[in-house]
Order: sequence, then structure tokens, then C-alpha cells
Amino acid sequence: MTTDAPDPARLDTARLDPSRPAPPLDDIARACVALHVRMTARAVTRAYDEAMRPSGLKITQFVLLSALSTGAWRSVTELADRFALERTSLTRNLQLLVTAGLIEPVECKGRASIYAVTAKGRAAIEAAIPHWRQAQERIEGGLGKDNWNDLRDRLKALRRVARGPI
Repeated sequence: MTTDAPDPARLDTARLDPSRPAPPLDDIARACVALHVRMTARAVTRAYDEAMRPSGLKITQFVLLSALSTGAWRSVTELADRFALERTSLTRNLQLLVTAGLIEPVECKGRASIYAVTAKGRAAIEAAIPHWRQAQERIEGGLGKDNWNDLRDRLKALRRVARGPI
């Protein structure tokens, strides 16, 4: 019987064998695009969440409410695709906004579902905007306007590359 699983005893021996080169983990940590993008995303999210705490909204909720308030989305799937979110994660976040009374389901044709921002949701957006601006100015100001514009364009390019075939 053949197995693709490595033999744990051989792995331990390989790790202890000084004649075998160690995996270049430091190089991987320094170069890994996913690691650095995720670290940056978490840091930026924390900065916005902290600034927005007085509003009662997290940045993810604020962005979803803002997007839904435009009325431009024909379905949850379209919204998920546009914001590069897993549909199940988006649905879970939308349900939290429904429970909070910030959005409500809108009747649609077929199986598509979409939501509209309630009056309470619009008030929450308005109350959160000054806090969002504070975080935006802090991050953008720290980078400089030109650097932020350049970085935003590079992030868009990175998303295009990531969506392409591997």
C-alpha cells in the first residue's frame, strides 16, 4: 500500500540532520505577498475600527452600509464579487446588520436577494462618517496623498493578478 503522507519519523530525522539545509523560512516570511498583505489589512482594519468605535460600527459594517446605500447592487452575489468577499461571509455580515435594524431585505425577482438601508442605517452612516474621516486622514496623511494614490493603484493591480489563473 502506497501513501502520500510523509513518515513523521523521517521528518523528525530530516529536521535534526545538520547536513540538510533548513527550509528558507526567513526568506519566505520576508517575501510572502499573502503574509504581508494580510498583516497590513489587519493593521489597517484595527486602526479604522478603533477610530470608529464611538460610532458603534466596525469598518466592515460601515463599508457594507455605504455600498448598500447606493442602491447599485442587484444581488448579494454581485456585491460579494465586487468587494472580493466570500458570499457566506457577506451573508453572515448582512444578517448582523439586519438584526441591528440597519438594513432590511428587499423583495427581488427569482432567487436573488438584496438589502436596503433603513432610516436607522442611514443615521448610523452619517454618525460614523466623521470617525471614518479621522481614520482616513490619519492613514492617508501618514502615507502622503501621492503615495496613497500610487499604493491604491498597486493594490488594484495586485487584486487583478490574484484573481487571474494560477
